[in-house]
Amino acid sequence: MIQTVVKRDGRIVGFNARKIGDAVRKAMMHTEVGENEELIHLICERVANRGRAQMTVEEIQDAVELELMKSSRKDVAQKYIAYRNQRSIARKAKTRDMFLEIINIKSNDVTRENANMNADTPAGMMMKFASETTKPFVDDYLLGEEVKEAVKHNYLHIHDKDYYPTKSLTCVQHPLDHILKYGFSAGHGESRPAKRIETASILACISMETAQNEMHGGQAIPALDFYLAPFVRSSFIEELKVLEELNAADYSRLYHKEVDDFITRPLDGLEGDARIFQHAVNKTVARVHQAMEAFIHNMNTIHSRGGNQVVFSSVNYGTDTSAEGRCIIREILRSTYEGVGNGETAIFPIQIWKKKRGVSYLPDDRNYDLYQYACKVTARRFFPNFINLDATFNQHELWRADDPKRYFYETATMGCRTRVFENRFGQKTSVGRGNISFSTINIVRLAIECMEMSEGNERIACFFAKLDHMLEVTARQLHERMEFQKTAFAKQFPLVMSALWMGCDKLKPNDTIAPVINQGTLGIGFIGLAECLVALTGHHHGESEEAQQLGLRIVTYMRDRANEFSELYQHNYSVLATPAEGLAGRFTRIDRKTFGVLPGITDREYYTNSNHVPVYYKCSARHKAEVEAPYHELTRGGHIFYVEIDGDATHNPEVIMRVVDMMDKYNIGYGSVNHNRNRCMNCGYENAEQKMTVCPKCGSDHIDCLQRITGYLVGTTDRWNKAKLSELKDRVVHDNR
Repeated sequence: MIQTVVKRDGRIVGFNARKIGDAVRKAMMHTEVGENEELIHLICERVANRGRAQMTVEEIQDAVELELMKSSRKDVAQKYIAYRNQRSIARKAKTRDMFLEIINIKSNDVTRENANMNADTPAGMMMKFASETTKPFVDDYLLGEEVKEAVKHNYLHIHDKDYYPTKSLTCVQHPLDHILKYGFSAGHGESRPAKRIETASILACISMETAQNEMHGGQAIPALDFYLAPFVRSSFIEELKVLEELNAADYSRLYHKEVDDFITRPLDGLEGDARIFQHAVNKTVARVHQAMEAFIHNMNTIHSRGGNQVVFSSVNYGTDTSAEGRCIIREILRSTYEGVGNGETAIFPIQIWKKKRGVSYLPDDRNYDLYQYACKVTARRFFPNFINLDATFNQHELWRADDPKRYFYETATMGCRTRVFENRFGQKTSVGRGNISFSTINIVRLAIECMEMSEGNERIACFFAKLDHMLEVTARQLHERMEFQKTAFAKQFPLVMSALWMGCDKLKPNDTIAPVINQGTLGIGFIGLAECLVALTGHHHGESEEAQQLGLRIVTYMRDRANEFSELYQHNYSVLATPAEGLAGRFTRIDRKTFGVLPGITDREYYTNSNHVPVYYKCSARHKAEVEAPYHELTRGGHIFYVEIDGDATHNPEVIMRVVDMMDKYNIGYGSVNHNRNRCMNCGYENAEQKMTVCPKCGSDHIDCLQRITGYLVGTTDRWNKAKLSELKDRVVHDNR
């Protein structure tokens, strides 16, 4: 008698005779005679009793065929066999069609899932082949039934599901000081500690590139200025030693002489120590500039993941007020402003300026001049973005202006918005920590399903009941994934779990990562608050105060439940304002197919990202800030505020400063400014026209049109999916008032 069944994916499940009956009944329903319950029962009984204790799905189906052929209902046997063949062909055809679209470099949601990845290259194709064939395995083998149903019916999206079986984590903020001091081994050779600025710059690149191959998300350096500052001084001393050898003199008295700033100045009129000192400074600044130039160049050319993409990298800086730290800041900004290659804008790393009262907030602050320069660079190159360390939720009670390691108590941001700071299981910091995994809830679908309720209160009560259920499903899914990740061994992540992750120094290669993984966060994301509110109230939060209050109530409820899940599962749960790229269109496409075109909800190709005011809604920058600001305190897993400006920002960097000041006024945590920037790739001509297709200077049509997609830059929209292209077309300028 059959007791267990081996499924096609290798899983072993209990035998259920009812499934045989259901299959035979479906076949009978497609015949002229119709159903025969007595025969259905007989076939189920014979197959179950005559089978072995364990059989495969195919063996059981063969037995059903045999019993049907023995019976008087040959017509049913024919329908059953035909259906089996159709299902087999369909399974193979689905995989075949998907593979052919990748092979033929079709532009679709599969090959254009991530604009930072080139799925048209051989390495990119291999990544997509692996990705698309791994996801069904995850569905069938690693997800519980409730979670699988939530994904299947478009309520939930599990990010980086193709990496699920690898047990990898999402991202990490690199403690670069450890790497620079001790070097590291990533399984294939060792990197020695750094002694000069050039080596330190290279090690920073290698650290991020190596970790990228061990993780499925981005890599960040939380305090580039602090980490590299010591190597400015050591390189300066090297330059003095060169002069000692040249002049047969001893300049050791100058090695640690205080300097207000490392700035290049002419040597005319200088004599003695002053001339020697300034010459060494000039040489050092030139070396720092070359090191920062090389750093940016490498981060845009070094490929990871089998050569498929450049490292998704970020660097935070701006609060080191030492002469050496200021030199690092100034030169990375100058290198960014000048551009890479033939003067092109660098796509990576995503640069983030940390703005802080007493450091760069007022004209009298030590780094205010560098903050002004940062705004000038942003006006031309889109980066740096800006993090507001004075936002109430970004402050740390242990931060002190005179602490040489105060960066440990500063919030640092990752990529397009990921934030890690609070910690229930260790020190409150961004350093050596990151996101473990995150999943996103389709709150729009939940709201649409409640629209049939005529009464507003009843509709909203229905929504919160559905939301509560999905929050529980999502929290449980994240917990189960994390429990699976905990079974990984430290040796599976040679760099991350030997030198980067907080607490990893206690691990041996054959230890599991379970003791340290709780230092990271689990993100519960959401998408389409605007469309959700339209479904519930008829208006989005940008156009209605009633909708805004409901929106805040919804996200506050999510935050409160995340806190409860943190206690229940003993993890760091947080709410994430999801940076949806491919997901923005996939959720919408499926919902439109189910519910039709609903005005203000499913009538566009995309859902609005997280809690943002819709990109097509015309309003002032101030109004947008007033609406979106309160959500930043609630979404501590990550958030971002954008303003779209018109005109040539390079002539008006003050507009960037006004936006950053607005962030401080409204307690916004992280933000940036979008604007137009076109560049002729042949002659280097730049302008800020809405759409430049031909260079007015040389007539070339080889134009680089920079755009920001979900936080990072893309020099071409060729790799954008349809939903994001539609969103780009809908974007409107926000009045700067």
